[in-house]
Amino acid sequence: MKIVFLNRYFFPDHSATSQMLSDLAFHLAGRGHAVHVITSRQRYDDPAAALLATETVRGVAVDRVWTTRFGRPHLAGRAIDYLTFYLSAALRLARLARTGDVVVAKTDPPLISVPAALVARLRGARLVNWLQDLFPETAERLGMRFARGLPGALVRGLRTLSLRAASTNVVLGERMRAVIEGLAPGTTEVIHNWADGAAIRPVQPESNQLREAWGLAGKFVVGYSGNMGRAHEFETVLGACALLRDVPGIVFLFVGAGSQRAWLEREAQGRELTNIVFQPYQPQAALAESLSAADVHLVLLRPALEGLIVPSKFYGIAAAGRPVLFVGDHDGEIARLIAACGCGIAVSTGDAAALADGIRALQADPVRAATMGAAARHLLETRFDLPLAMARWEAVLAMCSGVRA
Repeated sequence: MKIVFLNRYFFPDHSATSQMLSDLAFHLAGRGHAVHVITSRQRYDDPAAALLATETVRGVAVDRVWTTRFGRPHLAGRAIDYLTFYLSAALRLARLARTGDVVVAKTDPPLISVPAALVARLRGARLVNWLQDLFPETAERLGMRFARGLPGALVRGLRTLSLRAASTNVVLGERMRAVIEGLAPGTTEVIHNWADGAAIRPVQPESNQLREAWGLAGKFVVGYSGNMGRAHEFETVLGACALLRDVPGIVFLFVGAGSQRAWLEREAQGRELTNIVFQPYQPQAALAESLSAADVHLVLLRPALEGLIVPSKFYGIAAAGRPVLFVGDHDGEIARLIAACGCGIAVSTGDAAALADGIRALQADPVRAATMGAAARHLLETRFDLPLAMARWEAVLAMCSGVRA
């Protein structure tokens, strides 16, 4: 097969969409397929990054197209970055795609499926949309005014046409499948995100160098790892931090970055929450220790976003063999997984007392916590490990292209 991926970030960027795409692209190239990635020259947290315009990485041909470099801080600048990526990526795709090729469009930037669908149709290629989230519905439910009214309706219409033009729309869970089937019936395949269970394994506290380096030895650590973005509701967590402020031995560890990190740091200082520790993103090689530094991990999703997003951090937590504390909709995708396999506790958004009680309960019962962590690791190994996801992806792409996997 010849597969062309479109996404604004790719290796060596550390963002979630980049890591997932990198895993899949490198796997397919290693299997002998012709793999191309059209991406930007930026990194998620460094718009000025000087990445090469063209190179081949582990068998993957990478085209990093020109875009503006305003970065993430300002919405207007980000929109211009998006528009220039749409144009540059579409032009490069038009030169690269041929009849029978498979074009896989991710969702960064939002609506990249629209120009991808147009070019794929003109060039006779097959389109696969890999939906990490659904836009503009996500923006609308986060209260962004531009996603409402006539502009929102126009964008929604173009997006839906691109879904219906696809051979397949790959979604991350059953709640998302239900939404997409309502827009483009008969097109969906569920392939969850994943983690590499060989690279991320449980590390015992006494063997974890990061726990020592971060001053966490002897503590019960409640972790949050990854993007601290608008889709995540942190007031419930801050409320639990306040309720547990004077409980000996409990500390909250936030590792990562995102649009809410600066606000979280200000709130922690203003509320005198001395039981919170912040650390930056860790390199991929350190993920086993970083994720294992916590005794239990938080996964957050605003209930209004169920069916539009599935938090990808869940899979790394499962690989690290740690219990999950999910804050969100009790009928959400992650809550359903927790209920089915017994790998954690789900509490409702806004119920800081229930979250604090859950943390206390796991601190007081290490056997229960260990049992939940083992259940999470088993779930990873049997359903969401990297080799399982790669095989599923290769089968779906082969089905779209008409080539035997």
